[in-house]
Amino acid sequence: MNRTRGIAVFLLLTFGIAWATWIPLFAIGITPRDPRYQLWGAIPGFAPALAAIIVRRFVTREGFGDAGWWPRLRDHWRYYLAAWLWPLFVGPLTIALAWGTGLSQPDVSLQRAFAQPELGASLPPAELVALSPFALFLPFMFLCLLSVPILWGEEFGWRSYLQIRLFAEEPLKAAIATGLLWGVWHVPFLLAGGNFPNQPLLGLLIFPITTTLWSILFGWLRLKTGSSWPSAVAHAAANTFGGTWLSLLFFGGPNWELVSFGSVLAWVPMGLLCAWLIASGQLRPERSSA
Repeated sequence: MNRTRGIAVFLLLTFGIAWATWIPLFAIGITPRDPRYQLWGAIPGFAPALAAIIVRRFVTREGFGDAGWWPRLRDHWRYYLAAWLWPLFVGPLTIALAWGTGLSQPDVSLQRAFAQPELGASLPPAELVALSPFALFLPFMFLCLLSVPILWGEEFGWRSYLQIRLFAEEPLKAAIATGLLWGVWHVPFLLAGGNFPNQPLLGLLIFPITTTLWSILFGWLRLKTGSSWPSAVAHAAANTFGGTWLSLLFFGGPNWELVSFGSVLAWVPMGLLCAWLIASGQLRPERSSA
């Protein structure tokens, strides 16, 4: 009963804090693509962590024994490396599928992407050379590490509280349930044009499946390390490398909503990765000290 009450309060706070921030912002025209959004966007991002802290301390009073505060990098550096590099498996296969199916063609010049109003006026060739995806690859890979503390705000709540309590002895069921809730939590963000700016309603259908697949991978990282930080690294890699760098290759082209990193074609390599984790027994419950 105590656990059920904790989960209920966690969800109420997580949804309440985030939606109470998002909805007024979007109502006055500050959307995710507005520079002013950056001033306020961290509040929803830290809602899950804040909710988890409040529940652990004041609602269930269970404390922070399994919270996964510490990085434990020395013991689990291989998992950190996997968390950082996993888009290098999903990304190239997504590009190949987009090309092979004819849904879209990557534009390595980036001229198409930077001609879109969302990114500004078309840039001259000399500037585009400096902004080629090849030149941007390493900067984006390292830039993602800077966003890890921000994404920790989500992971400390979703992974280090909710996912280890829902179906505690059945990590796959926990990942599916958490992933769907995580996707639904994004509804105001998606409706305002986040992730799927031209097809927000389609995003409502696509993104919960994406977050479910991500929850399997991120939950595995939490399960194996007992820390909330590897999943924060994986989340940052998905957003910065996959969601930004890879998306530039297709932005402005046909079927962008289907070929971006968090969308339908990426489900294929992501599904293969998740299938391997499941089939190889990687999701078997383990007791990890935090």
